[in-house]
Amino acid sequence: MDHLSSLPDPRIDRTKDHLLEDIVFITISAVICGADTWNDIEAYGDSKQEWLSGYLELPNGIPRHDTFNRFFSALDSKAFESCFLNWVKSVARLTDGEVVAIDGKTIRGSRNQGAKSAIHMVSAWAGANKLVLGQVKTEEKSNEITAIPGAQRDISDGIC
Repeated sequence: MDHLSSLPDPRIDRTKDHLLEDIVFITISAVICGADTWNDIEAYGDSKQEWLSGYLELPNGIPRHDTFNRFFSALDSKAFESCFLNWVKSVARLTDGEVVAIDGKTIRGSRNQGAKSAIHMVSAWAGANKLVLGQVKTEEKSNEITAIPGAQRDISDGIC
């Protein structure tokens, strides 16, 4: 939770029924456990409320799916990325001779029916730690080889 202390809260005071730390902790926990949607995150929170209460204040219970959606839609994504990477960096330990796999994927369902094309990402995966070290959005016709120089820079800025 210390890593979230610098994360600016995008909400105005009168709309803060739930603590920023509670929303982020529930979301990260739910996603780690396989949640894919805001409804899944809410369902996770409801099903784990007793356990979550041991770590969180939850002054108004578990936030609803639309609260998670509104919060993350308004959140500064770069600030969140920085806080999240600082946390990951604090728990990740590289091992001697560890292999970091670089892999490119097109995100399924990311193509908009309008003019937007699908999202293409290159990820760096630390197999020994079972941890994604970083991800970089790339151009449509790009591949892992052409994205690696930018990915290495962005990943090393976040991890090293």
